[in-house]
Amino acid sequence: MRKFLLALAAMAAVSPAYAADGTFDQAMLTPEAALKAAQAAMDSCRKNGWQVAVSVVDRGGNVQALLRDRYAGPHTVGVATGKAWTAVSFRTNTTDLVALTGPGMAQAGLRTVPGATVLGGGLKIEAAGALIAGIGVSGAPGGESDDICAKAGLAAIQDLLNF
Repeated sequence: MRKFLLALAAMAAVSPAYAADGTFDQAMLTPEAALKAAQAAMDSCRKNGWQVAVSVVDRGGNVQALLRDRYAGPHTVGVATGKAWTAVSFRTNTTDLVALTGPGMAQAGLRTVPGATVLGGGLKIEAAGALIAGIGVSGAPGGESDDICAKAGLAAIQDLLNF
């Protein structure tokens, strides 16, 4: 019995080291920060007279916050979420992907990835050099306008991301 207890104590003392080697910590955007970013993006679009949907997804592409203005088209929810997912999945803002994946470009095949939405308006959200989320906007007149609103959402939470 004594040998068993000594072995058990030795394993317990060593386990944290093994656990540390087999796991990692990851920063995550809080739901409150996701909602704040979405609301700021929508407010920016409203100031310009644009009815949009805004989606914020976590690092894994899961929706954390989703807002659709009352007159935004029914397609805008899926497109905004697709843009946010695409920015996270490819670790690239979607406006940059538009240029990188055009016809004849080496990465043109990315446009055929199921779920990829290669249109301007999706931004990655980073904190301390790590990708933690994405924001997508759909419904403004063009990707550049969607980008303006997404950037306003990102700016609204920047102070929360700087640690």
